[in-house]
Amino acid sequence: MSQSLKIAIIGDYNFTYNSHQATNLAIDHSARFLDIDINYYWIKVSEAINYKAQGFEQFDGILIGPGPHTNIFFLNGIIRTLSTLHIPVLLTGESMRSLIEVLINTYQLNPNGEKLISENLVDGNTFERIQVVPASKAFIQLYENHSTMELTSSRYSLYPQLIRSMVDDLVDVEAYNQFEEPEVLSLKNHDFFVACAFCPQVSSTREIPHPLIYTFIKAALSKIPGDYARPA
Repeated sequence: MSQSLKIAIIGDYNFTYNSHQATNLAIDHSARFLDIDINYYWIKVSEAINYKAQGFEQFDGILIGPGPHTNIFFLNGIIRTLSTLHIPVLLTGESMRSLIEVLINTYQLNPNGEKLISENLVDGNTFERIQVVPASKAFIQLYENHSTMELTSSRYSLYPQLIRSMVDDLVDVEAYNQFEEPEVLSLKNHDFFVACAFCPQVSSTREIPHPLIYTFIKAALSKIPGDYARPA
């Protein structure tokens, strides 16, 4: 292996959570497929909140774990900082809600103090199946040879006016789910800043790395703007 990557995984690692173990394995799957060496490090949310920009910039890519997270307020602050940096970032699971909250607060999208995001529509700590419906050319290509059925423990309904406000200037909706809610978002002003509500880690395998994890690793490897939009 001639190339090596340094990836930070921000989250409160717990070996009893399948999604946390799956995160490690999914990175290993992509590393094997790309024939590269990846050094990845779990960083607790309470530790990552103390990182300055230079602290994050030592990494080639940053993956936000699927949760649960012990301090959402800290996580939101971390996401706000990461959104200003030119590092590939992939948010998974519960952290997509945090990104939406950051956008609401940063750009004052809720002047009337309304409830714009529902409670989690998935019961308890279980997973449910959702169908990813690609909406962009990038994700149509991404799922061309991969099942669109995914597993999630985080599903939220968003106020339609909030979706319109975000899509106008802040995000692109890369994919919806079968309930016609945004399932994958990307920031307009960032080369690779993608958030998905489902857990792509869980369905990654040694033989078939999940394409979203794989393209995140490719973006970290090459740091080419829009690299995730290119077919493997």
